[in-house]
Amino acid sequence: MKRNRLLSLLFSLSILGGICLGAGLLAWGAWNLPVWAASRFGPASPVLEPTQRIYLSARLLIQSNDLLQPVDPNGQPRPFQVALGESPTEIANRLEQEGLIHNARALRDYLVYAGLDTSLQAGEYQLSPAASPLAIAQQLQDATPSQVTFNILPGWRMEEIASALPTSGLEFSAAELLNTANLPGDLATSDASPALSSLLAELPAGASLEGFLFPSSYTVDRTINAQEFVTELIENFANQLGAELRQGFERQGLSLFEAVSLASIVQREAIVEEEMPMIASVFLNRLSAGMKLDADPTVQYAVGFNAEQNTWWTVPLSAADLAISSPYNTYQNLGLPPGPIANPGLKALQAVALAAQTPYYYFRAACNGSGRHTFAETYEQHLQNACP
Repeated sequence: MKRNRLLSLLFSLSILGGICLGAGLLAWGAWNLPVWAASRFGPASPVLEPTQRIYLSARLLIQSNDLLQPVDPNGQPRPFQVALGESPTEIANRLEQEGLIHNARALRDYLVYAGLDTSLQAGEYQLSPAASPLAIAQQLQDATPSQVTFNILPGWRMEEIASALPTSGLEFSAAELLNTANLPGDLATSDASPALSSLLAELPAGASLEGFLFPSSYTVDRTINAQEFVTELIENFANQLGAELRQGFERQGLSLFEAVSLASIVQREAIVEEEMPMIASVFLNRLSAGMKLDADPTVQYAVGFNAEQNTWWTVPLSAADLAISSPYNTYQNLGLPPGPIANPGLKALQAVALAAQTPYYYFRAACNGSGRHTFAETYEQHLQNACP
């Protein structure tokens, strides 16, 4: 009887010891697993319950390699689109399917652990299998691209380019752009490319870069500064200046600056691109004959911003506008204006270099609303072309 009691006591003590050991192990795990997980994966979300924190910490530690190692250290970035309303599970599954992460479940565990599962952003990303899944998870929190595409339309003046900056995603201000464009000498540094240095040397003293901010679509880093951005635009302009264009300007008896000034007027006058060479011929004929250009866009440039119309290009011009005292008013002054009035595109530059040979000295908008013009040799014919 005594022996049975002793065995029973020993058995009870062993069970109690096991329970105590298990409780100790649980307590040890409850304390240490979150600490270890935090050291490798960062702090856990404060909204997690203690049991969730312990559970997810254990899972992350088990799946460490799947979270910390990239799929392909030599991989290249590629587009990845997150749709509006797409769940974290769906996103993680697609990331695994596209070979950007090792393990969708591991990534989902991390997103919940870090509290990132509720802040994934819809949008277009450039993700790379050379990044760790943790880094990809962080990228998915910000749909703002590292690069911005900025479009400059032919015929925009500098202020119109500047006014597009606030919503572009670029980090420099409109004022910084205008200051840089108005002081091009600051771009003539020892680091300037030969093409940029050569072009800047052809500008008259005190001239701005109006006319030389080449219209195109530019994809640039969001962190680019105003000087770097303007330099890219000017270098693009310089790259367009092939031998044919330069020779064409010379045949017209125009310097580069004069040719760009005339091209900017042609750009603003023409609605239909195929008419540009004819419009250029009219202005060249008038210059050759010693006539005033009588070009509305130069007056619009002189008038400046029209607050009522919310535009830099007032339409229609009033009699008072046409009488404005300005060197840019070609109704009052002979020859070309002091400089370009806008930034012409390649078609307008080519129209000046390769202008049509015509007998015309006048043109006006056609009456059918097509955007085309009617051309005339004499002022009498020009009057006859007026709309009824």
